[in-house]
Amino acid sequence: MKVAFIIRSTAYSAPGGDTLQVQQTARALRQLNVQVDIKLAFEKVQYTEYDLLHFFNIIRPADMLLHIQKSKKPFVVSSIFIDYSAFDTQYRSGISGRLFKYFSRDAAEYMKTVARFLTGRDKLVSKAYLWKGHGKSIRSVLSNAQYVLVQAEEEYNDLVHHFGIKPHYAIIKNGVDAQLFAQAQQQQKDEQLVLCVGRIEGIKNQYHLIRALNNTPYQLVLIGDAATNQRSYFEKCKAIAADNVHFIPHLPQEQLVQYYNHAKVHVLPSWFEVCGLSSLEAGVMGCNIVITKNGYASSYFGNAAYYCDPADPASIAKAVQSAAAAHTNGLQQKIRHAYTWQNAAMQTLDVYKKIVAPCNY
Repeated sequence: MKVAFIIRSTAYSAPGGDTLQVQQTARALRQLNVQVDIKLAFEKVQYTEYDLLHFFNIIRPADMLLHIQKSKKPFVVSSIFIDYSAFDTQYRSGISGRLFKYFSRDAAEYMKTVARFLTGRDKLVSKAYLWKGHGKSIRSVLSNAQYVLVQAEEEYNDLVHHFGIKPHYAIIKNGVDAQLFAQAQQQQKDEQLVLCVGRIEGIKNQYHLIRALNNTPYQLVLIGDAATNQRSYFEKCKAIAADNVHFIPHLPQEQLVQYYNHAKVHVLPSWFEVCGLSSLEAGVMGCNIVITKNGYASSYFGNAAYYCDPADPASIAKAVQSAAAAHTNGLQQKIRHAYTWQNAAMQTLDVYKKIVAPCNY
């Protein structure tokens, strides 16, 4: 079986959690004898070489429409559905922040998408997106997909609620690199060391996290680069940071291990989070997890995490205090058993086999 992963054009120039998901899923599928090629959305694809296409990020339908129309191939979509509306209407600054208060979620996403094209920060793959609009484009993708791969049951329910389409779906839980983290040696945890691993951008809400922990006994270490179009947000975060807040550029996973090993707490107070791959990585390394109440993380962590209100620095601080004072719970073993990229690949392959004729694998 041969599959083309078609991903956003900026997946490598502005890497995020979806970049890691794509790379790790592809690697694990190859270990299962599936041939996987990763293509950026603007690249030409020789469709006849593949049995099916696999798209990522349903909120970027402009990356998909042309490939779907030209290829006539069966396809699946890993939706990675992020609802930016709370951030856009409550916290986004500047002209866009003022505008988005008066527009629907889909209209706001349409304006953001077109702005990326006009400013050269992305490539317009599918011109049909311009006249279809955002919501109609997503409905077109969902209506024609053989399967939508979601990361939680709640994600599927939100897709149905927002777009009114009920495609076939499968739940594929995100994972960790079990081999990498199994090799790590547990160390004494520092109860005052708090990590936040992720791209520095408004949706991740590092600004309120800094406000929550400024001038406290905790040492807050933020690991990640500024998002491509949010340098001003990064500078705003640095401007308010007290001496107990430290910034480290993006690190490969192999180097993150030592930080996860030493920290007692990892916090991701995003305005919305599908799961948080760094939360899974930190959890499997024995960190206590603080994560936003907005999104689907509870379906992964349940009562084994500490939840905060991203709009309230006091709520973030309280959750961090609770996590720092608590004993490590059973989350580590749960992640090692249930949430691995090997499991995700096997579940994804099961979906492929429902679509592709047996003679092709």
